[in-house]
Amino acid sequence: MTNSRSPLLPDRHPQKDLFVCDIVDAVPKGDMASMEHPVFTLSTKPDMKPRRYQNGENFIEVSPSRYGLATVHDRDVLIYCISQCMAALNEGRTVSRTLRFKAHDLLVATNRQASGQGYKLLKDALRRLQGTQIETNIRQGGKEYFRVFGLIESAEIVRETRDGRMQDVEITLSDWVFDAIENNHVLTLNKEYFFLRKPLERRLYELARKHCGSQPKWKCGIELLRDKCGSSSTTKEFRRLLGKIIEDDAGHDHMPDYVMGIEGDNVVFRPKAAEAVVALPFQALRFKKLDTHDEARRLAPGWDVYVLESEWRSWVHDKAIDVKDADKHFLAFCKKRGAYKH
Repeated sequence: MTNSRSPLLPDRHPQKDLFVCDIVDAVPKGDMASMEHPVFTLSTKPDMKPRRYQNGENFIEVSPSRYGLATVHDRDVLIYCISQCMAALNEGRTVSRTLRFKAHDLLVATNRQASGQGYKLLKDALRRLQGTQIETNIRQGGKEYFRVFGLIESAEIVRETRDGRMQDVEITLSDWVFDAIENNHVLTLNKEYFFLRKPLERRLYELARKHCGSQPKWKCGIELLRDKCGSSSTTKEFRRLLGKIIEDDAGHDHMPDYVMGIEGDNVVFRPKAAEAVVALPFQALRFKKLDTHDEARRLAPGWDVYVLESEWRSWVHDKAIDVKDADKHFLAFCKKRGAYKH
């Protein structure tokens, strides 16, 4: 009897439904839901305490694995994955929930140390991201959830050097994260985000980016801000921590894009005038045709075209859209908006 068994090992990593990350300097992106809600712990030590955050009818419950809750710094992995997927989609390429990338590329892109300790810390991050369980009804990309899931479904080290350093890593994102990618429910982050040392500074930047954007200001009560940050500090201690960050920023200008100030029981965030929230050349959005505003009025009757232009510019910068033809792009925006409805 002939042995029909193949002498070759099976292909354990078929390329179908696999997205290989290969875009250098992809613009950092974060999903809006976890930018707005306290999904990640601020602690730098293993955090074993489950938490629940309620805002009106929306809730999110986060439970740790034996490795603890996923941390703000663990979020770097998701930001890298989201960034790679969004860059590929902008190029018209197909992406999938399963990504393969070089561990070294992620470490460099997110400003993490690329030493043996850096690879060990990345392994720990993957364990916490896979093990942290979330139950929520918060919409991500238009969907509502009433189930428990992890931030990533699985993680595998495909190749590893003899000294234990990762070469290739394969991650399968959760539906919750991938839905945000498919529905463009993401925002661009300043690359300086990865240089912020304190988890609270990173969390404050995320909230400012989500709520303030390019508006003149965003005001939030100190207690509500503490809850949104996921801080376990008392209100008094949280105010002190904020004051220290504000003081440090006044001296070093290290916080990207936004400046904070405490006014009574509120914290006010304002964009830093000297910095653009997204580093796109503003001159790329200059109109070349003299009749663009007239055509905009025809396509969107009843609207103030200068208000529409401001909204369009903010949208382009928020989404980091590479505009080739400003006139054509703006008019398409106006056409989609249509006539003003009273």
